[in-house]
Amino acid sequence: MSTRTVMHDADIARALTRISHEILESNKGPEGLVLLGIPTRGVTLAERIAPLISEFGGAAVPVGALDVTMYRDDLHRNPTRAPHTTRIPAGGIDGKVVVLVDDVLFSGRSIRAALDALQDIGRPAAVRLATLIDRGHRELPIRPDFVGKNLPSARDERVNVRLAEVDGIEEVTIES
Repeated sequence: MSTRTVMHDADIARALTRISHEILESNKGPEGLVLLGIPTRGVTLAERIAPLISEFGGAAVPVGALDVTMYRDDLHRNPTRAPHTTRIPAGGIDGKVVVLVDDVLFSGRSIRAALDALQDIGRPAAVRLATLIDRGHRELPIRPDFVGKNLPSARDERVNVRLAEVDGIEEVTIES
């Protein structure tokens, strides 16, 4: 098995800065935004993006976490998946522009599960998707609005996002 690093800490920081600017531009400011990270690393990324949006846009943006475990269509293949906590900001999501944040977009199935989970929580005005890595291979008609890096990869390769808060190291690697 060979592993190559495709993003280092500075690359990740630049990508998150760009994503933050793009979210602000798309929304015409920080008003009405809510960031919901998909555990585990999507939450960390959302928690990094929020202060950047606040810095560039001049207002705080609420951040939460959206667990999609029980909405996944592959639980029969991985029934031991441990649920995470869903944290919805105090103002809720009704009428807000919700930006789902995830680390890697692959088949689109996690995002489909996230959309199902959102329906049980409220009715946002719009839902957008931000992902650090888009590796292609979509199985569903889901496309990210904000992408840190498009990373074409073979289906049998594994893309690993490692973040300091979770893994003690900051990098994106491809294992083949």
